[in-house]
Amino acid sequence: MWGVDIGIDLGTANVLIYMKGKGVVLREPSVVAVDLNTDRILAVGDEAKKMLGRTPGNVVAVRPLRDGVIADYTMTEAMLRYFLKKVTPGLSRFFRRRVMVCVPSGATDVERRAVLEAAVEIGAKEAYLIEEPMSAAIGANLDIAEPRGNMVVDIGGGTTDIAVISYGGIVVTQSLRVGGDKLDESITKYIRKEHNLAIGEQTAEDIKIAIGTCMPNLDEEKKMVIKGRDLVHGLPKQIEITSSFVASAIEEEVHSIIEGIKQVLEQTPPELSADIIDRGITLTGGGALLKGLPERVTESTGIPAYVADSPLECVAIGTGKALDELDVLKANGSLIGASRKRSRKGR
Repeated sequence: MWGVDIGIDLGTANVLIYMKGKGVVLREPSVVAVDLNTDRILAVGDEAKKMLGRTPGNVVAVRPLRDGVIADYTMTEAMLRYFLKKVTPGLSRFFRRRVMVCVPSGATDVERRAVLEAAVEIGAKEAYLIEEPMSAAIGANLDIAEPRGNMVVDIGGGTTDIAVISYGGIVVTQSLRVGGDKLDESITKYIRKEHNLAIGEQTAEDIKIAIGTCMPNLDEEKKMVIKGRDLVHGLPKQIEITSSFVASAIEEEVHSIIEGIKQVLEQTPPELSADIIDRGITLTGGGALLKGLPERVTESTGIPAYVADSPLECVAIGTGKALDELDVLKANGSLIGASRKRSRKGR
């Protein structure tokens, strides 16, 4: 039987799949469209995301992952099957894989078992879990095997994972239920509060990407016209907002991330703190692309912060590369594993 190593970044906003020898072969939204009358899945990924907020009553576009973990097991399994079939067309169901899936560092044992079960059910010969900050560090090409401190802040769709890594293991970690989705939610609420305008999830995300910032500069103020429904008159309406407006909307979430970084630094052993001052803080994940965030982290901590190369793909790349370092990661207790045979015995 053929075998191939696959790394999966099972994110709240997007699923990325890494295949050994090919790199990241898929990046699609973690969205599934379902017909409530028949329970039939109508679309997955990009096609399903287009349906968010635009479907009739019997069709619902759902996100089966919340806060970085599985909220709907059945939908998650169906989504993963669809994506794997898409990247490995024509292969039989006996196609055996070693699969590495990342989970937030704050995930509970129950949540971790659910992810392992899902990986085994979709056909994995062996399945392993790795914590997101460790995977992000590997994907960012940090030398985690050395007895020197590396600090990683992975800002995903549902969670922000902050960790100090040394000698192949996580020394200090903290997982915040703050991520890209919370930023979108804050923008939606702030526009509703200040302008009595209701907007959808997709519009909020477009605003964040186009003019989002956490360090507004009046000399480089950006503007954007947005459209929605007037909550007073119930009619369609459009308004213009600025980057400073968006900065005010997301300030609370950005402050939470900064405070989380400070708390991890406070718990870091002195020798590793010295290494972090020299090496800086590495930002990964989609949230790392928020304009002004590295400067804000540097200003608040006094430690240089920078965005890793390919921040959106760091975790996915790290999951794939981690399969080449199984023995080292197992020795440091950084992995949880399950085999298809063992999983079946457990049921």
